Amino acid sequence: MTPAVFRKHFPALERRIHLASCSLGARSTDLDDALQRMAEDLSGDGWSSFEREVLQARQGFATLIGADVDQIALVPNASVGAYQAASTMEFGKRWKIVTSPVEFPSIAHVWLAQRPRGAEVVFDAEPDEHTRLVSVPLVAYRDGRRMPMPDPQGAQLFVDAYQAVGVMPVDVSELDCDFLVGGAMKYVSGLPGLAFLYVRSPDTERFPQLTGWFGRVNPFAFDPRTLDFPGTAARFETGTPAVPACYAANAALGLIGALDLAEVRMHVRQLTELAADRLTAQGELIHAPAERGAHIGLADPDPAAVARGLASRGVTVSPRGDLVRLSFHYYNNADDVAALCDALADLRSGR
Repeated sequence: MTPAVFRKHFPALERRIHLASCSLGARSTDLDDALQRMAEDLSGDGWSSFEREVLQARQGFATLIGADVDQIALVPNASVGAYQAASTMEFGKRWKIVTSPVEFPSIAHVWLAQRPRGAEVVFDAEPDEHTRLVSVPLVAYRDGRRMPMPDPQGAQLFVDAYQAVGVMPVDVSELDCDFLVGGAMKYVSGLPGLAFLYVRSPDTERFPQLTGWFGRVNPFAFDPRTLDFPGTAARFETGTPAVPACYAANAALGLIGALDLAEVRMHVRQLTELAADRLTAQGELIHAPAERGAHIGLADPDPAAVARGLASRGVTVSPRGDLVRLSFHYYNNADDVAALCDALADLRSGR
């Protein structure tokens, strides 16, 4: 599928420039159709349809990252996925959690919350023989930096791939990680409310502390006296998943699955380079790491004000901290870059 054909699935892009996929993906007609189908399923055998969508979402994400379906758990967000992983761990002879300041705070906060259980959380440190878990984002949420995978020195490796899945190839075998989280609402272009937890060897992990009826061997046994955990990653699931988000994710994963993600990566790389060059020529201070994902950063004393100003000019971006994030997808093109540059020049001139 070419970028132009892919873009046709997102008709709103003809009216507005969407450069905020690092926060929330653009709305597709496929998503709209999926939600309409869900509404129709409410009038029929709803639960059977819901179960089908849950299974399909698990399979779709497994295919996206090169995993087996039994290695994927559905969770409401990446933070719960991180907690589920942490809750299986003991902090005895190996008590350290090694992370970095570029970690998304919600993930880092889960690690910090393990301190009462005996964990010591260290930032910007090398793993050693006392390390229990190493956590790294595949792409940093703030400036789009592509992070190298560390040698965990015998510890387990947790990868946050939320800023990568859907816009570049992600393969858990190549990453050699024990856990990975990703979600549906950013570059996959689904809805909030659904994320995925990959577990390399779910049958060897201890049982998580948070559970629910979907975490049972047979959720439909309805036995309140029996707490059994399956040998698959489903043991990390809790209560009923966000069903509308599953419908949306399946529509979105179907679109992403039709793409060559290596071509997507190349297309996006060209757009980020074009945007960085043109904005720099306009006098803007741009953060564009050599090894990066699908977004770059625009430095400004008031990123939120810039985002509002661009929004009033038909360009949607995503401010975070001291940067305005400018993110690109396969549905973006060079005309979008030109529109961004013109809108920013107009904003800077005070017109």
